[in-house]
Amino acid sequence: MATSTAARMDGAQEKPSLGTKLAYGFGSAAYGIKNNGFDYFLLLFYGTVVGLEPGLVGLAILIALVFDALSDPLVGYWSDHFRSRWGRRHPFMYAAALPVALTYFMLWNPPELSQTGLFLYLTGISILIRTFITFYETPSSALIPELSHDYDERTTLQSYRMFFGWSGGNIMSIIMFGVLLTGPLGMRDPDAYVTYGIIGSIAIFIAIMVSALGTHSRIPHLHVPPIPTERFSARRIFREMVETLSERSFLALFAATVLFAVATGLSASLSFLLLNYFWGFSEFQIFIWTCTVFFSALLGFLIAPRVGKRFGKKKGTIILGLLAFTIQPAPVLLRLLGLMPDNGDPLLFPLVLSINVIDLALIIAVTAVAFSMIADLVESNQVKTGRRSEGVYYAAMTFTRKTTQGLGVLFAGFILSVISFPQGADPASVDPDTLWKLGAWYAPSMFFLWLSALFFVSRYKIDKAGHEENLRTLNSQGQAA
Repeated sequence: MATSTAARMDGAQEKPSLGTKLAYGFGSAAYGIKNNGFDYFLLLFYGTVVGLEPGLVGLAILIALVFDALSDPLVGYWSDHFRSRWGRRHPFMYAAALPVALTYFMLWNPPELSQTGLFLYLTGISILIRTFITFYETPSSALIPELSHDYDERTTLQSYRMFFGWSGGNIMSIIMFGVLLTGPLGMRDPDAYVTYGIIGSIAIFIAIMVSALGTHSRIPHLHVPPIPTERFSARRIFREMVETLSERSFLALFAATVLFAVATGLSASLSFLLLNYFWGFSEFQIFIWTCTVFFSALLGFLIAPRVGKRFGKKKGTIILGLLAFTIQPAPVLLRLLGLMPDNGDPLLFPLVLSINVIDLALIIAVTAVAFSMIADLVESNQVKTGRRSEGVYYAAMTFTRKTTQGLGVLFAGFILSVISFPQGADPASVDPDTLWKLGAWYAPSMFFLWLSALFFVSRYKIDKAGHEENLRTLNSQGQAA
């Protein structure tokens, strides 16, 4: 029977305790906080407060991404093969905590330098932060397949991770918009960013340490890589990575993740323009909008495991995706058709806000279920190669998210250029025809990206029965973790 494999596994391993799940998920807040700073405040701080040419800020981030292209897969491969009394993953997690926190603090406290000096400083610090966070995020993400072999439990673990990742970043936005940037200088207050850096650094350190310490007791149950019989070399590393990443189901998820990330980048880049210009919401209403992300994260956390268990991961992702990605552009399309209340109507804000809370919850749930599918690739690949390569798989997905969100930003800039959107204009002064064009480009673009991603998800082949068959095969070979 399919369940006989689970019966032979260590019961504690199959059902991590609530404390272990909370600690493991809480660690994702570190990555959420880092992303929050880079996505929402870095350009604003260096381009407006510090005075670095915005184009140089973008170039610095691009250079850091190039280094990510090297560090992410290497760290993933290294952690897959690392042997120590603390296992494969935890030494990396502990080692990353203090460097990530210190460099994140330094990011928001640059010295007084020339344009060239500031550019070099930002580039160097960005490379260090992204490299150090990779030493934590990739090994930490790769723990999911080892914390439980259970098909459905893995979705639950990923849901904890998504909840705390979104919540950690959102808390920092609320602190900034609700407390630190409310002084007379507003978004130009340098002291606000210094305080932001201090709070963020401390929170990142705590999140990483809580996650590492909270999962430390699981080390005896984790996989121990075999002693290598072949000398490590660049050729061997490249060959094994190609073998690992050539899995067809992985390639399907990889393509889907690329499109998900581009869509996310496009949506994030245009979100404040849509809220402020297209819908005419006030700064206070936008602050309330930001606060409701917590409700979406909680709903997504509750929805994902239930849908994954009820329909399976692939079908669940497609069902949730069709709902989420139909709802997201719907208010914009309805406005284009003249079927939404006018700007300033008291019904407009609660209506659009309610739709967003539900839709964002579905998007978070979709991401959680889809990312839990990565864990099931591990045993499928292990059957074929004899190696467990969690780190390589999660490094590839992490790097994809980092880089392709930039493509979303690029696409957003293209849309704004095509419609000649005015820079720095008062919302009331923008031509209604320009706003109509903004919505007309945004909604179909989101439809196309999301639905294309779901098409590639449909190419994924590993279901629950296939996963349990892989576990039985590994058990019979004595390879199960």
